[in-house]
Amino acid sequence: MSNLLFSHSYYYQLDPKQWKNKTPFPPLGTLYAAALLRKNNYNVDLFDTNLLDSPKAILPIIEQQKPKYLVIYDDGFNYLTKMCLTKMREACFEMIQLGKKNSCTVIISSSDATDHYTEYLEKGADFIIQGEGELTLLELVNSLENQLPIDAISGIAFKNNDEIQVNSKRSVLVQLDDLPLPAWDLVDMESYKTIWKQSGQQFTLNIATTRGCPYKCNWCAKPIYGNRYNSHSPEYIANHLEFLSKKFNVNRFWMCDDIFGLKPNWVQEFNIELQKRSLKIRYYIQSRVDLLLKEDTIDALANSGLEEVWVGAESASQKILDAMDKGTKVEEIYQATRLLKEKKIRVAFFLQFGYLDENQDDIQKTIAMVKELLPDNIGISVSYPLPGTKFYEKVKDDLQLKANWNDSDDLDMMFNGTYHSDYYRKLQRFVHKEYRKSQGFFNLQQVLRNPKQLSLYKVKSIAKLGYYVPSSFIDSLMLKRLQHER
Repeated sequence: MSNLLFSHSYYYQLDPKQWKNKTPFPPLGTLYAAALLRKNNYNVDLFDTNLLDSPKAILPIIEQQKPKYLVIYDDGFNYLTKMCLTKMREACFEMIQLGKKNSCTVIISSSDATDHYTEYLEKGADFIIQGEGELTLLELVNSLENQLPIDAISGIAFKNNDEIQVNSKRSVLVQLDDLPLPAWDLVDMESYKTIWKQSGQQFTLNIATTRGCPYKCNWCAKPIYGNRYNSHSPEYIANHLEFLSKKFNVNRFWMCDDIFGLKPNWVQEFNIELQKRSLKIRYYIQSRVDLLLKEDTIDALANSGLEEVWVGAESASQKILDAMDKGTKVEEIYQATRLLKEKKIRVAFFLQFGYLDENQDDIQKTIAMVKELLPDNIGISVSYPLPGTKFYEKVKDDLQLKANWNDSDDLDMMFNGTYHSDYYRKLQRFVHKEYRKSQGFFNLQQVLRNPKQLSLYKVKSIAKLGYYVPSSFIDSLMLKRLQHER
């Protein structure tokens, strides 16, 4: 049947911060869609943009393959695609134009296109898939191939006689196990392994066990998978992991769910399925501190191979957590961190500065928490208004000049917060330095108490105090000055 060329519009090389990490993941969401269309007897191929630096690279592929459909299907499991970075939007626009110049029917599925379908249609896209895309894409292509009406297809936007028509929303997919395994064979896995070698980390693949998030954090948008929570069965995921382990010789995984293991007893059953297959894996996840404290969750995670969990700590100010509708308590951050460390599981914090009505007391509480708990890693951002959120509605009138970051290291305050962008950029670097400084002093104390604990890592951490101590002091002075500038 007709040839579909799948692609997506995330280019790691156009995001310097992410490219510097050298830890790219294949476009999982794109691979799921390609697998479903192939299962339904369509001829599919993938032009993977992740490791490239220019949308123009797709032109010779389009000219050679002459696909009937160019499907730019972003990986909704990659949280960076939620942010709709300007560089990636512009890349997608260019890919649309290249497809249309070569007579392709261009279909787009992405967070940004869901929120801003008008702009994508004006750039030449034929159809925009809104929300979860696999079933919508299959129905749309089937209809186009069989010359059937598209007016009643749920989940699409398109131009109808120069007027934009937005059809009704599609119900989300509940039985995730109905989907075939992603089309991993379309990925040049050796290229990914080569990049990962440069990072010094073990090669890792990404899989998703669930879709959606039922929590109500008012700054977090869910344009693709929504405010729900549907899960693959533990058996499906164990089979998926076994396939990837045998096919690509990989046993470390990033479970890229918004929330891993929320369904009661899922983690425990997952552990049993791994044991049945004698499958030894290591993996890391995202979770919530309140969820981790339920029953024997941490024990089951540890037994199944969890090595690191990223938690949305966000702030050590209960005032800020409540304003975010986070639904967690500061004391739960402390309790979960200590329990994870007892089980030798690494714990990392997502931190967010700049939320509405934040003050110095809130900021200092968060810094103090980081220095006291010493998580194994931290990721710092400033509040980012995502379309479709309550937070966005509160600040949208401020978004006149800029509504998207250029790349993930932009850190621009796009609304009128307590402080300006220069302050928060300096704060982000200051907190990292305070964190590393505290790590260095902690390691020094350990070595002084027990010299046998000396390691190369601790030597380096201690040696870097010579940089972090004076540097963080200078940054603290600059922050005090920046507090008073608007």
